[in-house]
Amino acid sequence: MNQKMLVVVVGENDRCADVPLYEAITRKLIQLGVPGATVQRGIMGFGRHHKRLHHKQLFGISDDRPVTIFAVQTEESLRTTVVPAIRAMVRHGLMYLIDVEVISQGDTIQG
Repeated sequence: MNQKMLVVVVGENDRCADVPLYEAITRKLIQLGVPGATVQRGIMGFGRHHKRLHHKQLFGISDDRPVTIFAVQTEESLRTTVVPAIRAMVRHGLMYLIDVEVISQGDTIQG
């Protein structure tokens, strides 16, 4: 089954109201009926301005490392509902869609 993967990259220290932005985005994905999402913290990254690397510093203190949220759904649903809602939340991050072929979803093999 061909679908799209929404990828959103934000900073670990980015906030939405009083919660981390990646958590606010994940909660919004749940509200929008997205069947699942994964959040991963990056080891190191840099932004389009190339001004500094973001990585784990001495004693494990974070320097605003990248956090990536992945969600797979139909292109129509992502483009009409999910992307507009998430785009309003992401001011300084990166968002993109990737073509994916879903091979399995939990116990179900697609085919």
